This record gives sequence, C-alpha cells and structure tokens, in this order.
Amino acid sequence: MFRKLHNAELGRISVEEFKNSEKAPVVVILDNVRSQHNIGSAFRTCDAFRVGKIFLCGICAVPPTAEIHKSALGAEFSVEWEYFTETSEAVSRLKKEGYVLVSVEQAENSTSLEQFCCEEGKKYALIFGNEVHGVQQEVVDESDICLEIPQYGTKHSLNVSVSIGIVLWNLLMK
Repeated sequence: MFRKLHNAELGRISVEEFKNSEKAPVVVILDNVRSQHNIGSAFRTCDAFRVGKIFLCGICAVPPTAEIHKSALGAEFSVEWEYFTETSEAVSRLKKEGYVLVSVEQAENSTSLEQFCCEEGKKYALIFGNEVHGVQQEVVDESDICLEIPQYGTKHSLNVSVSIGIVLWNLLMK
C-alpha cells in the first residue's frame, strides 16, 4: 500500500540552504527560449537537480514575471541566473572559465545521450535552444559536444523543458 507524502514530509531544504549548498558541476544556457512557461520549468528542473546557474539569453524573459513564476513555483528565487543579450557572449565566457560546451541538438556527428557520461572534475554548460529553431548554428559551432536525445515517433523534437529534464536526469544520475 502507498500513501502520498505531504510536503512537510519531503525534507526539502530552504532557499537559503539551497543557495549555500554544493551544486552539480553543470550550468544551463537557454538560447532564445520564447515561452516563459518553458523558462519557469527550466528553473524548477534546475532547482530539482541543484544546477549551479541558468543563463538566459536573447529573447528569453527574465524573472520576475507571473508567467515564469507560474511554472517555476518559486525556483526562480533559489536558482542563480544571469542574462546575456547574445548567447555567444555567455558561451564565450563559459569557455574561458573552462566549461565543456554541450549543445543539445540534432546535428551531424552528434552523440546519443545514452552513450555520453560526464567526466569527473569537468564542468559542463548544457545549451538548449528555441522551441522552433533549436540552438543557433553559431552556438553549435562553438560547442565541444552535441548531444542528441534518441526519439522514435513521428515528431522531430521534444519540448525544450522536457529535454532539459531528460538530459539533466540522465547526466547527473550516471
């Protein structure tokens, strides 16, 4: 028999404890993500996996907005974020800081997600693109790796917020 746990029984940490906690060696870059609901969902997922930071780039809306909050459920207060007008600026900075740049994109010579493992001691910047156009080609060009999520149906892609959850869970649970 199963009994759903109440929120008070989940043992969650406070926002302050989250901010002071050790984070995964991963940051997430959103490259021109249009939907504020997807941005909010990215915050919530990054909170769940203790991602170090979210970089919001280009046309991405930034907190505080009611639409982001509706999906983030407050994670926009726990997860650190920064805005860049151009995604290439964020990518350039992270490359200088020693991050491995990983575009999650369907591309020639991409690596299938299940075949990829993070190397201990390395930091990773996961780049997720626009809902229609994906990651910009100029950003893909700067990437060290392209990861592709295997798909078997009739559609060509997954929702960006779903992709973020799949990739983070897969990489951080290995």
